[in-house]
Amino acid sequence: MIDKLPLTVRRSIELMGLFFLGWLIVLGKGILAPLLMAFFLGIMLLPIFRFFRSKRLPESLAIGISLLALILVLGLIIWFFSYQISNLVSDFPVIQKNVTQHLKALSAWIEDISPISTEEQTSFISEQSSKILSYAGNMLSGAALSITGIFVFLGLVPIYIFLLLFYKNLLLRFVFFWFPPENHEKVEGAMREMEVIIKSYLFGLLIQISYITVLLGGILMIVGIKHALLIGVIFAFLNLIPYVGALIGNIIGVLITLASSSELWPIVTVLGVIAAVQFLDNNILMPRIVGSKVKINALASIVGVIVAGEIAGVVGMFLSLPIIAVLKIIFDRTERFRQWGVLFGDERPSRSPMEVPALRQDDERVDRQLEQENKIEPTDRTKG
Repeated sequence: MIDKLPLTVRRSIELMGLFFLGWLIVLGKGILAPLLMAFFLGIMLLPIFRFFRSKRLPESLAIGISLLALILVLGLIIWFFSYQISNLVSDFPVIQKNVTQHLKALSAWIEDISPISTEEQTSFISEQSSKILSYAGNMLSGAALSITGIFVFLGLVPIYIFLLLFYKNLLLRFVFFWFPPENHEKVEGAMREMEVIIKSYLFGLLIQISYITVLLGGILMIVGIKHALLIGVIFAFLNLIPYVGALIGNIIGVLITLASSSELWPIVTVLGVIAAVQFLDNNILMPRIVGSKVKINALASIVGVIVAGEIAGVVGMFLSLPIIAVLKIIFDRTERFRQWGVLFGDERPSRSPMEVPALRQDDERVDRQLEQENKIEPTDRTKG
């Protein structure tokens, strides 16, 4: 019925559907954020769950052991963060002294290159400090209200993980009921592909966090940078947020180093080591670990991170790429939404479709050629 409508009407309906879907996501973000987090973590726990099921353990016990392993890993991460931050707090007198020294040097430099005197700078800093403190007070009052939300989030995620694993067969049956029997083979292929890609991506991120923490933190520690492991682990986690996270990680690393040292050479060292580790990660290690079955282009990644951040905060930013990857798999296998899969993907033609008419068509041979040109592993694109 919809296929008989004019093209402009069909595209308008698609855009309206996307708008209302986004609106519903914004309205229900408090429910969807922990559910999506539980979905992805549950997929990560599937190998552990299946291992214990193969040993003929009861289903509930296998899920419980899998959850216990997850809680243990998260507990170790939280302990490591707490230990590193406590070391930073214990150095507060030294940090205060170094910050004062840097501010005096900056003030003298500003006075040399501009007509602004030290007294005027002090007055300006005092005025801005009061504004910042007022703003921080408002932020803390908001944070106090959101602490309840954080505990609710952390409490719901393990419950959702348990229920998703316990009812996974029922949920799979529900998905198959949405499609006619002749499409069930294609639906099964899409779900298996999504599971493989999500697991490889998320396990790859865990490996990435580990080696960036060890590599970056270890090099900085050998060089003699204070709080080297803290800088390493903060950058490793922030680096999971595409594009934006690496920039924030660099800024935080510089600020920690600036506050912990009275000299400027450690800052250059930190920036240089971070740049080298990031280059190694982006061009050598990460492509080999995660693979290249689904590539998301930079534009879709950045827009996805910003939109997901607006909808669900930091959790949304971390989950933006796997969600886009899942959507791309679905769109690539659906004739009606194929163009959205092209928009998200990184199968960039070397020539313009204005010059090559074949690039304007949804042709499998063209798709294979673009995948080869962009070094993307071929996938089964049987249309649904």
